[in-house]
Amino acid sequence: MSNIIKFEDISDKSIRLRGKDVILDFEVVALHGIQTKEVNQAVKNNPRKFPKSYVLAMQR
Repeated sequence: MSNIIKFEDISDKSIRLRGKDVILDFEVVALHGIQTKEVNQAVKNNPRKFPKSYVLAMQR
């Protein structure tokens, strides 16, 4: 069985940042039922599986 996340489930979780609609990491992990460090590790280990726009680094 596939765990498909529907648009209706995420539409209220997105925000507009730097002119783009984004979902913050804590919302992503809540949708998938995992920890933030698991998402970060997946992106680090498999960067080609994620679009360049997947991670938006905040400038300090």
